[in-house]
Amino acid sequence: MEFETLNKDGLARRGILTTCHGVIKTPFFMTIATLGAIKGITTNEISDIGGEIILSNTYHLHLRPGDNIIKNLGGLHTFMNWDKPILTDSGGFQVFSLQKIRKITDEGVEFLSHIDGKKLFIGPRESIQIQENLGSDIAMCFDECAPYPSDYEYALSALKRTTRWAKICKETHKNPNQSLFGIVQGVNYRDLRIQSAKELTDIGFDGYAIGGLSVGEPNSIMYEVLSYTVPYLPQDKPRYLMGVGTPLDILEAVERGIDMFDCVLPTRNARHGYLFTSLGPIHIKNSKYKEDNTPLDPNCSCYVCKNYSKAYLRHLFVSKELLSLRLNSYHNIYFYQKLMKDIRASIESNKFHSFKKKFLSIYQTTL
Repeated sequence: MEFETLNKDGLARRGILTTCHGVIKTPFFMTIATLGAIKGITTNEISDIGGEIILSNTYHLHLRPGDNIIKNLGGLHTFMNWDKPILTDSGGFQVFSLQKIRKITDEGVEFLSHIDGKKLFIGPRESIQIQENLGSDIAMCFDECAPYPSDYEYALSALKRTTRWAKICKETHKNPNQSLFGIVQGVNYRDLRIQSAKELTDIGFDGYAIGGLSVGEPNSIMYEVLSYTVPYLPQDKPRYLMGVGTPLDILEAVERGIDMFDCVLPTRNARHGYLFTSLGPIHIKNSKYKEDNTPLDPNCSCYVCKNYSKAYLRHLFVSKELLSLRLNSYHNIYFYQKLMKDIRASIESNKFHSFKKKFLSIYQTTL
C-alpha cells in the first residue's frame, strides 16, 4: 500500500491511497458490508454511486459462512463480486459491543456466538489469520475498545493489552498484498491516547486508526481527543477514525487531519426512514410528505431524487415495501459519497473552511 498527500488546507488533507485492488481518493467514507453485502444495494450500484472501498466484519464472516469457506471460494472480493478495495475490521469492536457474551483475557477474547451460543475464541493471531483468509486489502489489528466512560485504571489496562496485541498482530501478519493498521486507544485520557499513538508508531504500521470514539461520549470530547492525538501520528501514513459518523463529525475530523471514515448511519438510518439531504435530515414517514410531489433533495442528482417524489418514498416506507429499503439506502449512500467528493474538491482549491461553514449554515439537523 502507498499513501500520498496531494493537497493540504490547514490540517485537512487530500491524497490517494493505492492498494492491490485500486486507488482510493482521500478523505473517503467506507460503506458497511458487514456480511459481505451492503443492505439492499448491489456492488455494481455502490461502484456507480462512487464508492471506492467497503468495510466488512471479521467476527461475523468468521461465524457465517466461515473465513475458510470464503478463502476456498477465491477470497472475499470474488465471493461478493467486488473488485475494488476492502477493509476488514479485526473483531475488536465486538469486544465492546458484545460485552454480555464475552470474556477478555491477556490472550484474547472468548465469545458466545450470537447465532447459536457456541464458544469461540479470537485473539490477535486468530484475527490476523481470519483477515488473511478473507483477503482484504486493509486488515486491522485486534484491540480492546474500552467503553465510555471508563476509569483510568481500566483504560490503561485496555491500552496495554491493545499494544501487546498489536505487536503480536504484526509478527503474525504475513500477507504482502494486505496492509495492516494499528488502532489507538485510551478513552478520553490525553496522556493515554498520546502513549498509545507513540507505542503503535514505534511498532510501525501501514496506517493508524483512532478507535474507542463515537461510543457514547459527547461530540466535544471526540473532537478534543482528535485534536491532541492526530499530531502524534505519522504524517506520511493514512489516519482512520473508526465508526464515525454524522456529516458534522466528518467535517470536524477532516479539519483535524483524518483521512478515512466508516459508519452504519447511511444504511441503518435508511431502514428507519431517516434520510440525509443537503438541507438537513428528514423523517420520510412524517405526514407532511404525504402529498409532497417534490424531490427528496433539490440539490441531489442521484437516481432516487431524479425519479421519485417524497410522497412516493413515504408511501413505500409506511407500506413496508422492500423497495423503500433500496431507494432510501441508495440515496443516503450517494449523499455521503457526494459529501466526501465535495470535501476533497474544497481541499484541492484551499477552500475547505469556507465549504464547511457554508455546508453547516444550510444543513439543519432538526428538519
